[in-house]
Amino acid sequence: MSRRATSEGEDRRAVTIRDVAAHAGVSVATVSRILSGSYPSAPATRSKVMKAVRELDYVANANARGLAGARSRSVAIIVTSVVSPHYAHVAQGVQTQAALEGKLCIVGTTGDDPERELATVQLMRQEQAECVILVGNVVNNDAYRERMADYARALAAAGSQLVLCGRPTLGPDVPALVVEYDNTGGAYAITSHLLSAGHRRILFLGRREGYTTPDSRVAGYRRALADFHVAHDPGLEIDGTMERSEGYRMIRERLAAGPADFTAVFAGNDLLAAGARQALREHGLRVPDDISMVGFDDLPTAADIDLTTVHVPHEELGRTAVRMALERGSGEAGTGHVMLGTHIVVRDSVRTLKPAPPRE
Repeated sequence: MSRRATSEGEDRRAVTIRDVAAHAGVSVATVSRILSGSYPSAPATRSKVMKAVRELDYVANANARGLAGARSRSVAIIVTSVVSPHYAHVAQGVQTQAALEGKLCIVGTTGDDPERELATVQLMRQEQAECVILVGNVVNNDAYRERMADYARALAAAGSQLVLCGRPTLGPDVPALVVEYDNTGGAYAITSHLLSAGHRRILFLGRREGYTTPDSRVAGYRRALADFHVAHDPGLEIDGTMERSEGYRMIRERLAAGPADFTAVFAGNDLLAAGARQALREHGLRVPDDISMVGFDDLPTAADIDLTTVHVPHEELGRTAVRMALERGSGEAGTGHVMLGTHIVVRDSVRTLKPAPPRE
């Protein structure tokens, strides 16, 4: 039986790094290197070690269990990358609010690797962070929900609080707070803006089925089409991730296959829009004279290219996450859900089409 299965009220010996090594069938040195990230390891070995960490509920600082009621001086934020402007602005909001609360802000990155995420959460728990804020787009499947529930309960047992930022709720039985923004509403509004300007062939860039952020934006796009009685054409939805290079690739490949069969582009975020705009320009197409374009996020890039886009309150997401976590009672993990609004920022990237002449 794993140590996690032991009843909460039962005294038990603190799990050590030697226990993890024995459970995984590797050396103590190997466990130490993998948990510190200081040395490359074979994926199979890393997987065995991280499985042992989960099953034994190992925390490097065993005193963390005894500090459930202690006041901490830090909050932690874990993001996929600090290079992405989206994550950087959310992290800035966390840092700003943490400073106002007299807390140190600790930042960790995962590279979109679930095992690195687990190791980083464990490290933040070791550091006795008062809350751990997880940010970013995810695949919302059973494995993800189970992993998040494990994190939430482990952090709650150590007197900390899990906050999911821009991620879906886990339900009332999981001690996690959720702060998100209205992705679907923002996508609906920006698509409606294009439709109101007379556009009917709107190319959507950045579909990625199964991922919460693009799925929500596609849902808003489709709902707007339906409300304007415009037939949904799956061929106008292009798969891709949210990097600038992907926006460039999607438009370049589309135009290489034939003349533009769309009058407007809804880029899944502003970085995609910047890449798409470059590809259009290389094909002699101007925004908005030839092709209208909108984005999502309202990052500095959008202002640089005069892009109409959806404003996401990135810094307020981070600030709200910290406020919600610190408002709970000391050592008491809570639940709660806040949805922040989005709105359109109109610039000069959408051209109004002349209405078609009436049929005789």
